[in-house]
Amino acid sequence: MLRRHLLPLLLAASLAAPCAHAQQASPAPQAPQAASAASAAFVDAMRGSVPIPESTNPPRLGNAVNDDNRLPRNYSLQPPVIPHRVDGYQVDKNFNKCLDCHARAKTEFSQAVPVSATHYIDRSGKVLDHVSTRRYFCQQCHVAQEPVKPLVGNLFKGDPDDKPPAPVAAK
Repeated sequence: MLRRHLLPLLLAASLAAPCAHAQQASPAPQAPQAASAASAAFVDAMRGSVPIPESTNPPRLGNAVNDDNRLPRNYSLQPPVIPHRVDGYQVDKNFNKCLDCHARAKTEFSQAVPVSATHYIDRSGKVLDHVSTRRYFCQQCHVAQEPVKPLVGNLFKGDPDDKPPAPVAAK
């Protein structure tokens, strides 16, 4: 019995809703200043003074560090940062530009730091004659140095007693 009366009631209510809405006075359009004042309340410190709903212009990229000076690590097992430009390097399943200089077989000629011996060990502990696929994509862990200011404050200080482990001798 309830179902028989509910359907016509819902239908009548849905037809009446647009009429009731049309009779209400539409609010006056907001002045542009009021809209921008409302959006100015949504400001993120990392975006500067640009409100969140608005687009920003990214900062201009400066010159990347390209001095080949190795920085000290902040904690043991920290992947070293890359002290030279890597933009445009091809690193994909077919080729790894980093290995042109850093593969152990090429470091005598290139004078580059060789890839760590740990990169030649697969997940089961077997020593390989090539870089393990789990260590093949260098920039998963290593990042290029950039001369930029930090976006947020950082008081991190590495533990001076936290020494990196001794390097593993290549076989």
